[in-house]
Amino acid sequence: MQSRLRVQGHPIQPMLVTFPYGLFVCATIFDFAQVAGGPVLLGEVGYWTVVAALVAAGLTMVAGMVDLWDVPPDRTRRTAISFNLVNAGMAGLFLLSCLVRAESPTRGATAVLLVVEMLALAVGGLGVALGARLMRHYEPGRAEPTSFDALRGSGTPRAAALSGVDARTVEIVRPRP
Repeated sequence: MQSRLRVQGHPIQPMLVTFPYGLFVCATIFDFAQVAGGPVLLGEVGYWTVVAALVAAGLTMVAGMVDLWDVPPDRTRRTAISFNLVNAGMAGLFLLSCLVRAESPTRGATAVLLVVEMLALAVGGLGVALGARLMRHYEPGRAEPTSFDALRGSGTPRAAALSGVDARTVEIVRPRP
């Protein structure tokens, strides 16, 4: 299966999904700093970061729904649906936090809202695992190695052959003793 939405051969949704995840993490960090005693401004920055993340999550969900159209009805389709539902659940928890904070004049976070955001990030961690499973299924040549060989780098001709890189262009760098 090929994604309908692609840029230079790469599916768009995995590129887009990094924006809401990163923004949600940043918002939680800002809110944690504000709840831990930082200035109120950090809470407001966290609020607007969540708003930006929700916009990015909406665009990502649209791309995910377009990609879901072509997934064959099998285990992979269930994984893709689960991935999209988990991401929607994470965005829903952050939306709840955002709506509660919208009523406040300072839009600052509270300890309870911080717990909700951390729960949403935990749900997002499950989404990351499901997304990695989908990428390994659809892009096996681009999947990241899952063994300790990844720590050594791809400087070996065998690794270059597996990754599709011409072995003559690979530079082998060995650590000095």
